[in-house]
Amino acid sequence: MNKQLVTKDNSLIGASYSLGVVEQRLIFLAIIEAREQKTLIEAGGLLRIYAQSYAKQFDVEKHTSYEAMKRAVEGLYEAGFGYSKLDEGSGKIGHYKSRWVDKIGYIDDLGCVELVFASDVIPLITRLEARYTEYELKQVVGLQSEYAIRLYELIIQWRSVGKTNPISLTELREKLGLVDEYKRIEAFKRRVLDLAVKQINEHTDITVEYEQHKQGRVITGFTFRFKVKKDKKKKVAEVAGDDANNDMYTIDGLNDKQLGRITRNPSFVADYNELVSSTSPAGQDMRVWEVEMIKRIKEDALQFKKRPIREYLVY
Repeated sequence: MNKQLVTKDNSLIGASYSLGVVEQRLIFLAIIEAREQKTLIEAGGLLRIYAQSYAKQFDVEKHTSYEAMKRAVEGLYEAGFGYSKLDEGSGKIGHYKSRWVDKIGYIDDLGCVELVFASDVIPLITRLEARYTEYELKQVVGLQSEYAIRLYELIIQWRSVGKTNPISLTELREKLGLVDEYKRIEAFKRRVLDLAVKQINEHTDITVEYEQHKQGRVITGFTFRFKVKKDKKKKVAEVAGDDANNDMYTIDGLNDKQLGRITRNPSFVADYNELVSSTSPAGQDMRVWEVEMIKRIKEDALQFKKRPIREYLVY
């Protein structure tokens, strides 16, 4: 069974927006559908999300799913987001605002929602090159808080180092789409942050904790630290086919087939794409990339230390 992967450009991961749980879930399913059908290479691709698919993915009744999807149509049509992205021509950072969809509606007789992504969204979910984040849909299925979903995405893009950079309280609120809600820090922590961390720890593949930053007695920001849960690490070892004594940072005992799998992992590509020029053969052709990276790993595995090398076997 193929894994259902949610993949977004980091500009979109780090965007500022407010979407409810159902609206975010519709976006997830549409991203997966776009990849499977390859309909979004050009703008205007119409995607259908069926209530049956929503019900199966998120373990709810079909009728309940469709009613929730219909209610989300209006909110998703009106929703927008702000993001920052490098302008390739000038080399400067541009700041933009966009809507999520150009068109969205529903067909009662088919039990589905139809949508067309806005033109700005399409390259942020399909034309992914260097900086993107990918995770399995199942990791967010159990998250019932819209803030838990967003926080998981914001944190998981730092997977290679296990902690985020410090983020100011103001920036975190913006990325979670909070404008006037929960302005008091006590309410923010209780109703947003602590609830989100609790759900992430209970339902996803990581455990999270955070450090508060203060100026005097005032909380000004946070740093999030996280670890992959033990059962995930066990799965890595099983795929590697080695005993528990293997060093996760070495390639001892790995064959070329396993090394090839490592180099094809989208996370590996994202972590080490800067090692080759985007215009070089390895930057243009995945097969050349694989050969080049296997060669480099064998020559000097110590240059690949952004995370334990064997973790890339699981995806």
